[in-house]
Amino acid sequence: MLNTQDRYDRQISLWLLFCAGVIFAMIILGGVTRLTHSGLSMVEWKPLVGVIPPLNDTEWQATFEKYKQFPEYQKVNKGMSVGEFKSIFMYEYLHRVLGRLIGVIFFVPFLFFYFTGRIKTGLTPKLIFMFILGGCQGLLGWYMVKSGLVDNPRVSQYRLTAHLGTAVIIYAYILWVAFGLFSRQTTPSNTKECRPEQIGGLKNFAYVLTGLLFLMILSGGLVAGTRAGFAYPTFPLMGDSFIPPGLFSTTPAWLAMFEDITTIQFNHRIFAYLLFILILSFSYKSLGKTNSTTLRMGIYIFIALLFIQIAMGISTLLLHVPVPLAAAHQGGAIALFTASLFVSRCMKGITRK
Repeated sequence: MLNTQDRYDRQISLWLLFCAGVIFAMIILGGVTRLTHSGLSMVEWKPLVGVIPPLNDTEWQATFEKYKQFPEYQKVNKGMSVGEFKSIFMYEYLHRVLGRLIGVIFFVPFLFFYFTGRIKTGLTPKLIFMFILGGCQGLLGWYMVKSGLVDNPRVSQYRLTAHLGTAVIIYAYILWVAFGLFSRQTTPSNTKECRPEQIGGLKNFAYVLTGLLFLMILSGGLVAGTRAGFAYPTFPLMGDSFIPPGLFSTTPAWLAMFEDITTIQFNHRIFAYLLFILILSFSYKSLGKTNSTTLRMGIYIFIALLFIQIAMGISTLLLHVPVPLAAAHQGGAIALFTASLFVSRCMKGITRK
């Protein structure tokens, strides 16, 4: 039987999980916006009035004329019609509106929970920090867009990766808190199923995997930002060899990790191989040391998502980065990261006993 505070905690955790789900959709939509080359179609940032799109032909033409003043139209989309402009505009518009909607979905329930006294001691600062991070993410998004409005009609891969990474950090933090609220309510029923000594050092292994998956997502951001995925559409070789010529050929050599497309794609592949081995190793050891139904379910999902993600990654590469498959691959990365977070949180709950 749940007491009053437990019920409040469950309400808050469900709200946070919903917020995380919308952020997940936001990350996918951001990927589609990039893949369809729509991110530079809105050349102004209006946090408040920007929620209203052009409503008639005159407003559309005025918005299009502003777009014509910037490098993407002049160097890439010269001669584009207003109708074609509308199609790319709407992706970026929906991406920005969804960002504002997330702020409302978070802030309004927070006020309700706060003023009805449902938030327990110590949780309020965490929730406020989440909201502040969300505001910073909006500013970072515009900072990213501005990098493509100067001379080169491409956003900086550094800013794009930072924008993606911050979104994932916010998503992970919200999930970690939500999972924690749930685990405190379910721990008593799981006591007989698992013991701390069964987990041993696997909790730290789980944390390392979560960190590596985050770095893998950042690596994917660099691949997207430099369009390195188009460079070698072959697998398992890159061209005619496993180790392609020209790796780390920049001066200084370490800069190649961020700016040379051959090195960027090679590093992304090596990350994938490494994670494949480590996740399977971790899963095998963990399944042999716990009888926790919840933890075992999380590990099985972790394994399934790993194989699905690998299949989508290889297919995306071989098929020359089709938009639906590439967006699904990005979503698969976040789903795999989510499974890792869930498993890590379960292990933390077990070892607290």
